Amino acid sequence: MKELSRIAEAVQASTTMAIDAMFKQMKADGIDVIGFGAGEPDFDTPDAIKEAGIAAIQNNVTRYTPAAGTVELRQAVCDRMKADYGLDYKPAQVVVSSGAKHLVYLALRAIVNPGDEVILPAPYWVSYYELIKMVGGVPVVVTATEAEHFKLTPEKLSAAITSKTKCLILNNPSNPTGMMYGEEELRGIADVCVKNDLYVISDEIYYGLVYDNRKFVSFAALSPDVWERTIIINGVSKSYAMTGWRIGYACANDQVAKVMANYVSHSTGSASSISQKASVTALTAPQDKIEEMRREFEARRNYIVERMNQIPGVSCIRPEGAFYVLMNLEQLIGRTIHGVEITNDDVFADAFLKYGLVAVVPGSGFGAPNFVRWSYAASMENIKEGLDRLEKFLAE
Repeated sequence: MKELSRIAEAVQASTTMAIDAMFKQMKADGIDVIGFGAGEPDFDTPDAIKEAGIAAIQNNVTRYTPAAGTVELRQAVCDRMKADYGLDYKPAQVVVSSGAKHLVYLALRAIVNPGDEVILPAPYWVSYYELIKMVGGVPVVVTATEAEHFKLTPEKLSAAITSKTKCLILNNPSNPTGMMYGEEELRGIADVCVKNDLYVISDEIYYGLVYDNRKFVSFAALSPDVWERTIIINGVSKSYAMTGWRIGYACANDQVAKVMANYVSHSTGSASSISQKASVTALTAPQDKIEEMRREFEARRNYIVERMNQIPGVSCIRPEGAFYVLMNLEQLIGRTIHGVEITNDDVFADAFLKYGLVAVVPGSGFGAPNFVRWSYAASMENIKEGLDRLEKFLAE
């Protein structure tokens, strides 16, 4: 047999999905495990959205739509972008697809040639690294430390740029850190990008989950020059508890949006017509249910941060958005727990699952060695029990 694609063979499996699969298998086997792995809200999709999906089926809205999404949904995206960001987009500048992850891939496809470098701040969402490789790009990882609040600085960005640099990927608020860039921090990064003629893929999927009365600022809203070079990635999965509905959307200039739409038409085709109809309701209906979820996430964040920092041997900094916290394990490295020498985050996560019956995600897959990610998209009851198990695990 001839060899497989070298690009395809180089792609690694998602560590977040691997942990979640292991947790679900243990759960199915009757083991009393608690999972803090997958980034998926534990809330139900709001009733009005579900009813819109049911009505779409009953009204036979079950056929192909335009590849880039229905005009109705793309207009709803434009209206939401205007209301939340103050940004002006036309429906032709919006591309809808089967999830935000696919749109990151399409954005990279639209702008990256083989050998182009893409700057990726670490810690990063695990899929970004693999998606860059999938289009023949070269990931250039720039690490932001915990002391820097896991945020890329203009100085570090400038130092990473070469003649081959095409793009920066910015996730704000961040998975896995939960940190959020303020307007002045964004302006410093934007100045470097404009000066060096870089595209920016700004993944803002968690923009609705921001805490402490902080104001979210979209990267594209900084100036007309920044708008022109920014591809916004967003969707309904996180803020509206619609992960399984598989609807994401991207906003970009005419040229980029057209290329992305062409890719959709020749790969997946249109996203589910039923999910698109439900997403219109998500974006246009009153947002009070979304605010209820956001407040509950904030209460969970407050608890997990306070409690985690009271447990000897571990620590974390306070996330500003999303629903993740990175737990620092540096004080545990070299210790033996339950007969296992903790040499790194992967070993810790494996031991914690086996002996503590708690699933967390190793930071190595996020470019954050000696950290593990907890998702607080879980009930307060499970969060309290999970931290009780952590305390017990570390004490034995």
